[in-house]
Amino acid sequence: MLFQVTRICFQRLRKPVSTLSIPGAVRNTSRDSGSGRNGPEEPGVALVSHADYPRYMEERGLGGGVYKGPSGAVSSSSLKHKPNVGYRLGRRKALFEKRKRISDYALVMGMFGIIVMVMENELSSAGVYTKASFYSMALKTLISVSTVILLGLIVAYHALEVQLFMIDNCADDWRIAMTWQRSCQISMELGICAVHPIPGQYYFLWTTKLANKNGDIGSKWVPYDVTLSLPMFLRLYLICRVMLLHSKLFTDASSRSIGALNRINFNTRFVLKTLMTICPGTVLLVFMVSLWIIASWTLRQCERFHDEEHANLLNAMWLIAITFLSVGFGDIVPNTYCGRGIAVSTGIMGAGCTALLVAVVSRKLELTRAEKHVHNFMMDTQLTKRLKNAAANVLRETWLIYKHTRLVKRVNPGRVRTHQRKFLLAIYALRKVKMDQRKLMDNANTITDMAKTQNTVYEIVSDMSSRQDALEDRLTTVEDKLSALQDQIELLPDLIASRIAVQAEKMEQRRNFLHPESAAGLQQARSVPPACPWPGSTLPPLNKTIQAGPVTTQS
Repeated sequence: MLFQVTRICFQRLRKPVSTLSIPGAVRNTSRDSGSGRNGPEEPGVALVSHADYPRYMEERGLGGGVYKGPSGAVSSSSLKHKPNVGYRLGRRKALFEKRKRISDYALVMGMFGIIVMVMENELSSAGVYTKASFYSMALKTLISVSTVILLGLIVAYHALEVQLFMIDNCADDWRIAMTWQRSCQISMELGICAVHPIPGQYYFLWTTKLANKNGDIGSKWVPYDVTLSLPMFLRLYLICRVMLLHSKLFTDASSRSIGALNRINFNTRFVLKTLMTICPGTVLLVFMVSLWIIASWTLRQCERFHDEEHANLLNAMWLIAITFLSVGFGDIVPNTYCGRGIAVSTGIMGAGCTALLVAVVSRKLELTRAEKHVHNFMMDTQLTKRLKNAAANVLRETWLIYKHTRLVKRVNPGRVRTHQRKFLLAIYALRKVKMDQRKLMDNANTITDMAKTQNTVYEIVSDMSSRQDALEDRLTTVEDKLSALQDQIELLPDLIASRIAVQAEKMEQRRNFLHPESAAGLQQARSVPPACPWPGSTLPPLNKTIQAGPVTTQS
């Protein structure tokens, strides 16, 4: 049966859930359902409200083409499509739920095998039947069947783990996920869960030194069921896996998203840490009681064949209790190496649990922040009153010393010494009160350091933000002024040219006003055409032109 389950799981793994092979598997399922076979409901349907919603995008829309077979021929049954994100999420959610169910079934099968094993050993040790009886064979056969089912469930669990890895990483081959760490983990789990009492009657000779009987050597024929039954308690590791898969931190999408953003790996160790933070007392109590019962029963199984004292379960529980608490009276000691190994393991776990218990109790006894504030306020009030009383005592004794030394006719030395002694005691009391106040302030500072630091940092950040805003405003103003200055500089040549033209025009108007004759001649000269600047066919004589000039100037 185990080999059939393994073969079915690896047949599923040969069809990897990837971007190329998912549609083919789904199409085969839909074709089987269309031909009259009722196939399972597709996980992608759970994410859409309508069953006819297209769960896959065509490869044409994604830039792909038609898939060709090995022979190069194109067939309609071999067309490949790529799944959309909805299908992948639906498939992943379905695998998560299936993995959780398989883990629950594996824990049930493991606990069932342990319970049947304990019943078979107790009934045989009580003399109800022998190892060769039919009842013993039936119970061992039941243990073997549950073990085979458990091994198949473990293989199926890891097959689902591989499929989830392929979906998360878009892998096409399941062999990519089979690293040597995963292979070692699967082999170790199968080896741990495969150990169980086999049907039949098999004995071996167990020789040991009896410490309770003056060191005599004792040999007993012991059934192999003792060595094959004790490792079955290692199946209890499945409890941690079930706790992880059923934890709200693991199943909640928001928690997983926050953990992924903060690079937190949600594993069994993280879940146990959260449980120790939320309910440490309950976790320690359950662990210690379970360890006490399991270690007592296993120690009894190892020692009951050689020593009659260990045949009583209460004696074994007493030995485990004094070993766990590191007391060790020595009235009952283990004889076999199996019992001694269990005692050493119990002592190590007891030391660890004691340290955890001390940490939990100290944390429970510690005052909360509000209680510390109230306590510090009350202590500060009391110390203030004591300080005032001490200061008043110092002033009173000072006045009394002055009175008995300066305001009396006859000085009494005894009374003066008494008041001086009281004066010194009052000063010492005043100093002590001030020292207590300093210590209280130091303790209060340790409480409020975080709040003060937070307020200081907030003020610094606010100041920097306001300064940055002011600097940005100033930079914006400077940019606006530079832009306006640039515009004015660009307009400066035109403005200078216009001003020069206006000034030239004013100068010309002024000259025309002061010398109207020259302005008229100049106007007449400007009115002559440029082809013939002088009237007539010939130019005038040069001397006449020169003579006419001074005359015009004189007039």
